[in-house]
Amino acid sequence: MLTPRLLRPRLERLARTFPVVVVSGARQVGKTTLLKQAFGAVADMVVFDPVQDIGNARRDPDLFLDNHPAPVILDEIQFVPELVAALKRRIDRDRTPGQYLLTGSQQWHVLRNLAESLAGRAVFLDLEGFALGELAAPPAEAPWLEAWLQDPEGFPAQPRERLPLPAPAFETVWRGTLPEPARLPLEVVPEFWSAYFRTYVERDVRLLTEVSDWHAFGRFVRLAAALTAQEINASQLGRDLGLTPQTARRWLDLLVATFQWFEVPAFAGNALKRVSGKAKGHLADTGLACWAQALSSPAALGGHPLWGPLFESFVVADLRKQAATLSLAPRFHHWRSAGGAEVDLLLERDGRFFPIEIKAKTRVSRADARGIRAFREAYPHLSIAPGLVIAPCERMERLSEQDWSLPWDLGEQA
Repeated sequence: MLTPRLLRPRLERLARTFPVVVVSGARQVGKTTLLKQAFGAVADMVVFDPVQDIGNARRDPDLFLDNHPAPVILDEIQFVPELVAALKRRIDRDRTPGQYLLTGSQQWHVLRNLAESLAGRAVFLDLEGFALGELAAPPAEAPWLEAWLQDPEGFPAQPRERLPLPAPAFETVWRGTLPEPARLPLEVVPEFWSAYFRTYVERDVRLLTEVSDWHAFGRFVRLAAALTAQEINASQLGRDLGLTPQTARRWLDLLVATFQWFEVPAFAGNALKRVSGKAKGHLADTGLACWAQALSSPAALGGHPLWGPLFESFVVADLRKQAATLSLAPRFHHWRSAGGAEVDLLLERDGRFFPIEIKAKTRVSRADARGIRAFREAYPHLSIAPGLVIAPCERMERLSEQDWSLPWDLGEQA
């Protein structure tokens, strides 16, 4: 049975307004499946290939589009850059919404060219792996994030059930959130990630750029996995592998371009000298991170030093997935003072700041919100909402007058 995706209502809404909708994301996150779910009954579909010229789309893009009238789904558009100019000419003649539904797995080259050439004509959606609400059985339809952003003071009074997840925390984080490993037998999940990484390196990365030492690039990805949820120091990262800082930064950008890595910038307030300016980096899927660190089973996470960072990366990624369903997503920051006080995640929307701490433990106390209190003291002039400490805890509880603990698997309103 196909899992309903949280992003589908927004996708359908945009297709009723824009002539081109581009769904981008890492390989195997479910881009094609999502478009089939939403538009398969009304739209033809063409899947492009990096080698074969499907339908002579490269040789004669106008003739190709003549033979595939709108609405049409064009899958893996990055393999056919020649189509971009032809699409622009047709959209300029006819701005009917929902004509072309595109997918792409890379942020460079073709997708960048699409964004520039189809400015005002196309809208882009990034699809990631399953959110926790999508992993639940039955899947949740209304994530909690929007309710908190709209009414943070009243949010704790809204009764909500925990999600009926199919596996406990260790296994959920270890499997990751791509559709395939979420359903595979436990013993073959590492083999999936091994094949995934090999395909990713040998296909996606090689299509984007030339890497002189593929063995070093593999080690680089494994080191990045070990540093997930930490501030990024490209010089140190490169030095550990014998790379220049420029190469390390270029390879991180390559991971970003293929949706395997994302960064959360540091919050920049008035007291710039007292705030760290380094972004925090996260491997996009904790399943890949666990494989890269040779964690052979969910039980291996128990007591492992990476459990905390992996849990933080999982929660931050899940909040990004919830935010992607909103018409206007909040901005994501992290905050760290020169004295060491920090807030793992700081959301900003409508001139207000929403602080979040992430703790990989079941018992949460007032002390776990001290970074949030430090942020309030450092910026008394800002409008700061009641804070949350997200953890694998049992229930939502008050930690102070302004801060609450929140189960990581909180579901829909009861």
